[in-house]
Amino acid sequence: MPVEHSRELTHVLQELEDALEGERIAVGEITRRLGGRSFASVMLIFSLISTSPASGIPGVTTVVAAVVFVLVVQMLLGRDCVWLPQFVQRRHLSTAKLREGLVWLRKPVQFIERFLRPRLTILLTRPWILAPLVLILGLTLFMPVMEIIPLSGSFASAVIALFAAGFLTRDGALVAVSLVLLIGVPLTAWQFGFGG
Repeated sequence: MPVEHSRELTHVLQELEDALEGERIAVGEITRRLGGRSFASVMLIFSLISTSPASGIPGVTTVVAAVVFVLVVQMLLGRDCVWLPQFVQRRHLSTAKLREGLVWLRKPVQFIERFLRPRLTILLTRPWILAPLVLILGLTLFMPVMEIIPLSGSFASAVIALFAAGFLTRDGALVAVSLVLLIGVPLTAWQFGFGG
């Protein structure tokens, strides 16, 4: 049975799809389309971009890491509205690759959102929310290096997307799952990238 927030993730994807015009789109234009909603929606869409086939665009993982880093810093500081520096806003991404990524993401997102609902919302308040935010902040510092380790950047982005989805839909259980995974991402990336 659908719940109040069950279509929230699909709505975010649709907003990005509606913004795609021409051959390339600026990061700033994406944030302008999504920024009025929440930090979580902007974080979700950029982390999903890096999880999808669009991650094949050179430098996408680094751009996503920069965007998420700036967002998390602002969340930690309690800022009310999304802001990104001009050098990040001016970066452009291929709309064709983004559309390909959206098509790939739509079915898994629709499946996942069926299980999301507001619960354990205390985990979305301070001081509980600080733990995953600090871990994400640290993870973004390593994501540019992860571009040389196959799939590690996409995996890191997927974990960040889980956190953003939980935050956006007020699902503290999903935030808790993302916290556990955030602890394991650096160890897993090191093991498969350098330890093997």
